Amino acid sequence: MLAREPPGADRLGAGAFVGALTQVRAAGETAPRMIAPPALRCAGLVKRYGSVVAVNGLDLEVRRGECFGLLGPNGAGKTTTVEILEGLNVPDAGDVEVLGERWQGDGRALRARLGVQLQETKFPDKLTVTEVLTLFRSFYPRGLAVGEVLAVVALEEKAGAYVRTLSGGQKQRLSLAVALVGDPELLFLDEPTTGLDPQSRLQAWEIVEGLKARGRTVLLTTHYMEEAARLCDRVAIVDHGKVIALGTPRELIASLGAEHLIEFSVAEGAAAPGPDVLAALPSVEAVKQDGGSWRLTVREVHRAVPGLLAALAESGAEPTHLQTHHATLEDVFVALTGRKLRDA
Repeated sequence: MLAREPPGADRLGAGAFVGALTQVRAAGETAPRMIAPPALRCAGLVKRYGSVVAVNGLDLEVRRGECFGLLGPNGAGKTTTVEILEGLNVPDAGDVEVLGERWQGDGRALRARLGVQLQETKFPDKLTVTEVLTLFRSFYPRGLAVGEVLAVVALEEKAGAYVRTLSGGQKQRLSLAVALVGDPELLFLDEPTTGLDPQSRLQAWEIVEGLKARGRTVLLTTHYMEEAARLCDRVAIVDHGKVIALGTPRELIASLGAEHLIEFSVAEGAAAPGPDVLAALPSVEAVKQDGGSWRLTVREVHRAVPGLLAALAESGAEPTHLQTHHATLEDVFVALTGRKLRDA
C-alpha cells in the first residue's frame, strides 16, 4: 500500500523539495501490497464544438509517478483533452478517471490533490507575489508554506512586489508556484517554461525531477523537444484528436528506423535528384520533401553524405544548405504529422 505522509510533510524545505527527497519512506505495514490505479485514464474520449471534433475517441493512461508528455500541433486536441482531465471541461462521450476517482459534483476534494499551471495566467495587478500565493494556499487543506514555494521558484526577492511589476518570466514562475503551493499528487503543466531564460528553465526542470523523485505525477505539454526528452518517461503525440504515437522518447526515436537525419536544400530552380535516386543512396532509410528542402533518414552519416554530394553534383544542383544531426523527438513529430511542432 502507499505509505501515508507523516505529520509535517506539508512543510518540506525548498531544497529537499527539489532534489533531496529521493529515499522511500518505510511504511511499516504488514497488509498485502495493493496495485494503485493509474494517475490518469481516459477511454473513448470525444468532445465536439459544433461541427468540429476536437477530441475523437482518444485513449490515454498515465502511470503514477511518471512525467508524461503530451505533444501535438495546434488544433490537435491537446488543450481540450487536458481541460477535461482537469475537470474544467465536460466530454461528450468517454470515461475519465483522475487519481482513481471520477469528476462528480464540485470535485472539491479531488481538486485539492491537483496542481494546475495554465499556459497563460492572469493575476490581479494590485496584489503582491506573497498575497497571490497566500490566497491560493488557502484553497488547500495541506500544502507548502508560502516562503518555501517562493524559494523553490527563486522569487524570494519579489515577495513584496506587485504583480504588475513582474517580467514575463517572473509571472511564469509565479504561475508555477501557484501550481505547487498545494503540494499536489498530480501536476498539470501547460508550456511551463515558455518565456523563461535558460537558467530559470533548468530550475523548472529540476523542480519537475524533484516531484518525480517524491513519487508525484506530472502531465506536461511543451513545444521544447529537449524538455520532453529530458523530463518525460513516456510521450504521446496527438493529432486530429487521437493518439498517433506513444512510447518512451527512445522508443519513438527508434521508430524512425535510423539514428541520423540529413537535411539539405538546393538553389531555387535547380534540379535536385529525385526521391527514387535519394532513396537508393547508401544507408538511406526514408526520404521526405518539404518544398525546396529534403530530409533523409539514414543509418550511417559517413556513408550517406558522400553519396548525396555525388548525386547532387551529377544532377548539377549545388546545395545551399546541408546539415546532419542525431534523430530527435522533433524528427518523429515531423515524420508523423508533416509539420514542425513550433511551426504548427
